[in-house]
Amino acid sequence: MNIRLTTENGSFEATLNDSAAARDLATLLPLTLETEDFHQTERVAYPPRKLDTSGAPDASHPKTGDLAYYTPWGNLALFYRDGQHSPSLVILGHLTDRADAQQLATAERITIENQP
Repeated sequence: MNIRLTTENGSFEATLNDSAAARDLATLLPLTLETEDFHQTERVAYPPRKLDTSGAPDASHPKTGDLAYYTPWGNLALFYRDGQHSPSLVILGHLTDRADAQQLATAERITIENQP
């Protein structure tokens, strides 16, 4: 599924994978969320409810441009730098152009919507 992420720094195209968590996130769109920085690696935001993570791998190693979901805290994570191997992290998709990821580093608010 193709989606659009919009911040005060611009709009960016992304693709969600076919995981249960990504499909569940898609049911919440459009969604506007406040973000905060986490470890100078990712922007985090909290959707209105926890996502279905059935069938998800036990851990992931996020890369720049990945959109992920951290199950213990119930937050979305937008990686603007490569992250570390993380238990309970589910990759939901990625930016179409991973070079756009750096512009997410200072995003205070993000809107996620289906791309027409």
